[in-house]
Amino acid sequence: MNLFENVREALRSVQANLLRTILTGLIIAVGITSLVGMLTAIDAMKAQIEESLSGFGSNNFTLRSRGISGGRATTAGVVEKNYAPITYREAVAFQQKYNQRGISTVTTFVGGSVEVKRKSKKTNPNSRITGGDEHYFLVNGIKVEKGRNFSNVEQQYGNNVCVIGTEIAKTLFSNDEDPINDYISFFGRRYTIVGVMEEQGGVGGDTGADRAIIIPLLNAKNLDKRGTFRYTVTVTTSDPLKMEYEMGQATGMMRSVRGDGVGMEESFEVVKSQTIGERLEEIAGFLRIGGFGIGFITLLGAAIGLMNIMLVSVTERTREIGIRKALGATPLRIRQQFLIEAIVICILGGILGVIMGISIGNVVGNLVGPGGFLIPWLWIIVAFCICVLVGLLSGYIPAYKASRLDPIESLRYE
Repeated sequence: MNLFENVREALRSVQANLLRTILTGLIIAVGITSLVGMLTAIDAMKAQIEESLSGFGSNNFTLRSRGISGGRATTAGVVEKNYAPITYREAVAFQQKYNQRGISTVTTFVGGSVEVKRKSKKTNPNSRITGGDEHYFLVNGIKVEKGRNFSNVEQQYGNNVCVIGTEIAKTLFSNDEDPINDYISFFGRRYTIVGVMEEQGGVGGDTGADRAIIIPLLNAKNLDKRGTFRYTVTVTTSDPLKMEYEMGQATGMMRSVRGDGVGMEESFEVVKSQTIGERLEEIAGFLRIGGFGIGFITLLGAAIGLMNIMLVSVTERTREIGIRKALGATPLRIRQQFLIEAIVICILGGILGVIMGISIGNVVGNLVGPGGFLIPWLWIIVAFCICVLVGLLSGYIPAYKASRLDPIESLRYE
């Protein structure tokens, strides 16, 4: 009895006990579904979040005030130095110096819980107002779908014009109304709409990016009655390989603008946009570990169930084993036969589990936001490797028990 005969015999045995094979395969399928499903969902959600964050630009870095989160941090009981925020004058001065090297944009956050009105209609108090210059949309990878960007004159004089998000346009305007050159009001001022941004969507149903309103930077500065606005400068580089070099050049320019002396610590922060993706990958890694752990526990229960079924199979087929040994089958061939049966059952269950896992994972991932259909080839390969491993581990003890049976005692077994 060679190996190929063992494979055929294992397949015949699986077919002869079809109901038991299906039930046992379902145990494995549930374990593989939980493993592949969770890992697929994590990858699908990660892809959707990365797509939502792609507008920030992978080749960008930002110069911002230190301690932008507010408060005074303490390290080992020592209060860290409190630095003054970057002012409008400093941000514009840096931009003028850096314009000889590349493109940059100056922005400031005006308000995040703003109610916008038009005639008798109004939005919920959740609109986000941001001040930006003419390079804001280019640097942040946002397209103006209708209308236009700010003109140089509007930027220079800080006119009451704005570019709005699609959600605000849908809330305040009907389908047959054109928002371009119409008026909206917020902060007690009337603004002319010159453009509408493309729909950006969001993660988990949050469409905050589509509730944004961009106004000219000088106009935003004029709204700062108390002088508390913080200004940030976002720089884009054409060559990602020169990112560190450009960050060094920008740091030197900002130190000069801020008056940071030689040997003094920077009074501002330089943050790469790539760190968002790196942090996201780190979080996804922890989620994968958790998902793999939960899937492993499920598969452990499936392996125990398969081992129990195989032990029952050995008991039921004791006379068959005795006949095979009497005809010259070695213990090695007996072990192979039962191991192959266990592996075949695991692979059949694994195929079903992979199909169910990919389907469930993509459904969960697309609930976060609209995205494509993800086929996780890596997790498919891992799943089938695990199926073979589970089959070997679950089938070894029953196979070893079968190979150790005495042929005479086996033939007398009733």
